[in-house]
Amino acid sequence: MEQKRIVVGVSGASGIPIAVSILKSIQAHPDYRSLMVLTDGALQTLSYETDYSPEEFMALADETFDLHDVGASISSGTFRTEGMIIAPCSMKTIAGIAAGYSDNLVLRAADVTMKERRPLVLISRESPLNQIHLRNMMTLAQAGAIIMPPMLTYYNQPKTIQDMTDHIAGKALDVFGLDPHNFNRWT
Repeated sequence: MEQKRIVVGVSGASGIPIAVSILKSIQAHPDYRSLMVLTDGALQTLSYETDYSPEEFMALADETFDLHDVGASISSGTFRTEGMIIAPCSMKTIAGIAAGYSDNLVLRAADVTMKERRPLVLISRESPLNQIHLRNMMTLAQAGAIIMPPMLTYYNQPKTIQDMTDHIAGKALDVFGLDPHNFNRWT
């Protein structure tokens, strides 16, 4: 049986631990494969928010792509994927997607995901939000993207920051039918 592929984009916004949790959860599902592309800002943020080296972080994905390779497989609609998650998703990345400005592989893969009517989950990171942020997110939501800011939840009684991080990752993966072992649903 062929593995299902999920594209994971990582931008330079704060929230790299969410991407780590998503990638680890995909690893735990042998019928899924993660295809990752990250921005230069993501590599910089990685050093602020985790102890992972770039090589260790990229090893969490089944396959990684160069940001500037806009001819990579994930840039084509004929390359089958289940969809894409961008975690974290900066307002710069949201603006690029909303404007159809596909000048790098994260933006191009998101554009392809939308044009093929596949799920695009954007774990948007900014606070507070200004009118431009909200307008861009509304544009994307109206076009079918799933806007999923990493909001705190308490019904699952998180004990640690990792519990909260895993919950957001679990919500994003739930869109693709994955049920991470560390995701606590409402009962």
